[in-house]
Amino acid sequence: MKKVKNSSHIQLILLGFSALFLLTIVVLPLIMLFRQAFEGADGSFVGFQNFITYFTTSNMRTSLTNTLFVSTITTIISVTLAFFYAYAISRTNMRGKGFFRFTSMLPLFAPTVMLGIGLIYLLGNQGILTRFIGLNLPLYGSFGIITALSIFTFPSAFLVLLVSFSFADNRLYEAADVMGTSTFKKFRTITLPSVKYGLISSIFIAFSLSFTDFGAPRIVGGSYNVLATDIFRHVVGQQNFNMGAVAGVILLLPAILSFVVDRLTQTKNTGTVTSKTVEYKIKLNKVRDIGFTAYCIAVNFIIFLVLSAVLFASLVEQYPWNMSLTFRHYVFNSFTAGGITSYFNSLLVATLTAIIGTILVFLNAYLIEKTRRAKLLRQGAYFLSILPLALPGLAIGISFIFFFNSPNNPLNFVFGTMMILVLANLANFYSVPFVTATSSLKKLDKEFEFVSESMRVPAHKTFFKVTVPMCFPAILEIAVYFFVNAMVTVSAAVFLVPAHFPLASIAIINLEDTGNSAPAAALSVLIILTNIIVRLGYEFTAKKLKKRTELKGELQNV
Repeated sequence: MKKVKNSSHIQLILLGFSALFLLTIVVLPLIMLFRQAFEGADGSFVGFQNFITYFTTSNMRTSLTNTLFVSTITTIISVTLAFFYAYAISRTNMRGKGFFRFTSMLPLFAPTVMLGIGLIYLLGNQGILTRFIGLNLPLYGSFGIITALSIFTFPSAFLVLLVSFSFADNRLYEAADVMGTSTFKKFRTITLPSVKYGLISSIFIAFSLSFTDFGAPRIVGGSYNVLATDIFRHVVGQQNFNMGAVAGVILLLPAILSFVVDRLTQTKNTGTVTSKTVEYKIKLNKVRDIGFTAYCIAVNFIIFLVLSAVLFASLVEQYPWNMSLTFRHYVFNSFTAGGITSYFNSLLVATLTAIIGTILVFLNAYLIEKTRRAKLLRQGAYFLSILPLALPGLAIGISFIFFFNSPNNPLNFVFGTMMILVLANLANFYSVPFVTATSSLKKLDKEFEFVSESMRVPAHKTFFKVTVPMCFPAILEIAVYFFVNAMVTVSAAVFLVPAHFPLASIAIINLEDTGNSAPAAALSVLIILTNIIVRLGYEFTAKKLKKRTELKGELQNV
């Protein structure tokens, strides 16, 4: 019995450490951000004076208005596209669903700066479509930002809506058919109400992502200022940290609102599937299937067109004057904006983020779910674990400057090193893997722990021999999530990247700024290829594990 008590004490200590870690990288930097927003340049308290200055300055008001406009139009476009795409995958018999599901994820594997570069090569002054088709569109400004962000936010909205469409009660549709209800009325009265919470969540997610993105406005924004570029100008360009903090606080508002709405919709969306629910049956309809197949092909064509433009740019000598093929741009030796070194730096940071993040997230989720003591501590740790959902990368980057760069902070030694980037990634991407880990752990029977305790088996043995093997697919998924996002992130890293340790996503911006668009495209291609390989490796491994599990089950039944 003594071993069990010791295990319980160790669990509480580890849970306390986990909560303290999250407090350090999430809450304390956030407090410093708010403090800076209410202080003057001399450190004195000035109340709301900085906010008054911000809203009474015409340029800053214009940036906020522009951001609201761009985010609203982007949300309408991306959610509309994602809605019908998710409907096509879940409610039709069209072929190639696995292919279309995977290709819809491609924008997640690329930094938004890559999407901007692709649009420049397609629609810029010397763009492919501009020169050869005569398509003359105002790329630099709101149009370019909205186009890039619509592609960027589409996969996130699609994933949420796909989950919503997967739950449906076929009895409602059967009753409607008996009553002779038209297809449109069934869509309006049954389908829409059944996915309304997912639709609301996707709207707020798309709005929040577009409201806080830095990469697309920086590449194709031109002179069209938005809040994200305003923050960069205040903090990096003008060293006006107080106004940068004000803009950072404003940037938090839609993200916090999105977080609250997402929590509320998830709470209200429970219980939609019961034991009496009948699985939705897709009826045969060739015209519908052909139509939605054409729609999915059209959406994929846009995505592939932009990504292919980047690949094309990286393989030609000097577009549009010398169109001969070359791999010269993948050498990077003649460029000083980071080049291949930045790529390997990104690989290192992404790998460390994946390893450290996966261990911390899964251990934290396990302790919260399986520890039966210290209810208040577990609730506090859970809140700290989902809080990063409400924090955009830019706000995290600025808050890290204020917190870790303070000379009074004993953790000051971390600032300016590679580890500050890893910590920023953990703070930025912590919540989604935590939810994944929690969902996986909830599926395990609690009898495992009860039996282990009754047999006086230490908790760590149960953890490593039972819990980890059974949750291994989820653990792999968490690692891949951390890795992919760490490879493409720009928002937080742009404020924190050390001069001696460039990252690939930031190097792309620097190369584009210096007119080296082809090497920037080549570096973008390396990032997306790396992420695709990692994702495909995960899919292959997960499939192998699933087959092995099914085979073991069949042998046990025999």
